[in-house]
This record gives sequence, structure tokens and C-alpha cells, in this order.
Amino acid sequence: MKKQQGFTLIELMIVVAIIGALTAIAIPAYQSYTKKSEVASAVATLRSLLTNIDMLEQEKGEFPAATDLANVGAHEDMSALGKIGIKPVPDISGGVATFTFGSNSTITDSKKVQFQKSSTGWMCIQNTGVESKGCLDTGTIY
Repeated sequence: MKKQQGFTLIELMIVVAIIGALTAIAIPAYQSYTKKSEVASAVATLRSLLTNIDMLEQEKGEFPAATDLANVGAHEDMSALGKIGIKPVPDISGGVATFTFGSNSTITDSKKVQFQKSSTGWMCIQNTGVESKGCLDTGTIY
């Protein structure tokens, strides 16, 4: 008589249970990693514009208006994750460069990363709920 080879139903169920447990751990970790990388991308995108904003501000004698976005080498839709904007804010005697997350992001719509320029320099503020090195999660977003 030939011996049967293969897996029993119990063995297959154990393998499926192990894969399910690993998936339950991996998916939340992956989602957290994705959000962190999106915030890092927004910070890097805005940071790349700061020098150009400073130069245009020095040239004009005032913080650039929202319509000056092209003059700093950017456009509103340059990132698939959201929209970019700049505007003067008299309350901080400077202005802001803002990244607003959109529907293509895993971060909730309308959450923002913002660089604020005052007389002391640039400061990064965000309200995404994701920890980001060098970008505070407290403060007023304009």
C-alpha cells in the first residue's frame, strides 16, 4: 500500500491562523510607516522652497503673496499627496508655506504641515497626529 502524502486539514488551518496573526501585526505597522513617510515628504517639499521664498521676500521687501507661488519655483499641485500654498500672515510678521493633504493621502483631508516665518526664522508646525522629526505638533496653523 502506498503511503499518502500531503497536509492534513488541521495543519493547513494552523498555517492560515499564523498568517492571519502576522497580518494583524504587519498592517497597522505598515499604515503608520506610510503616514510618517507622507509627512516627511510634505516637510521635504516645503523645505525645498524656503530659500526661494526668502530670496523673493528680500527682492520684494515683503513676504510673497499666494499668487507668487510660481515665482518661488512651485505650483499648487506639484505633489500628488496634496496642495501647496504660501501667504503673508501679519500676526507673525512674516508668512507661511503650507502643505494641505488631499484625498490621495492616507492622512485625513485638510490636515496640514506648515512652515511659519517670523523675525526669528522658520519653524515647522503640523496637525497630522504623526510624529515628525523637526516639526512640532503644537501651535497655531494659519
